[in-house]
Amino acid sequence: MSARTKARKRALDMLFQADVRSEPILAIVQAEARRAASEPDREASWLYAREIVDGVTDHRDEIDELLMSYAQGWTLDRMPNVDRALLRVAAWEILFNPEVPAAVAIDEAVELAKEYSTEDSGRFVNGVLGKIADQAKA
Repeated sequence: MSARTKARKRALDMLFQADVRSEPILAIVQAEARRAASEPDREASWLYAREIVDGVTDHRDEIDELLMSYAQGWTLDRMPNVDRALLRVAAWEILFNPEVPAAVAIDEAVELAKEYSTEDSGRFVNGVLGKIADQAKA
């Protein structure tokens, strides 16, 4: 597993925790930073995971607005927590990280959705992110 794939999973974990526990993302990030400092093998993925979480936090309103627009019939509250966090991570990469091709961000999110969420999540995540990627190209 590449360092970026690990970073995406770590970002997913942090966003998911903050959401489910209703804790400030800063507290989750600080706990993860302490963990990363004490485990050198986690350091490689830590920097990009932090960049993702910071980016999602900084652009959350814009990202959430797009998610609500393209997730036809689904409010953010109705989405599974994992799907919502995955969509935010990948949407940030598509919209705000030109180093990551949209296809890579979508593929990584779909794979994580298949692994950690519902049976239908992979298709749902793919559909929403595909629309966001199309809008970002335009």
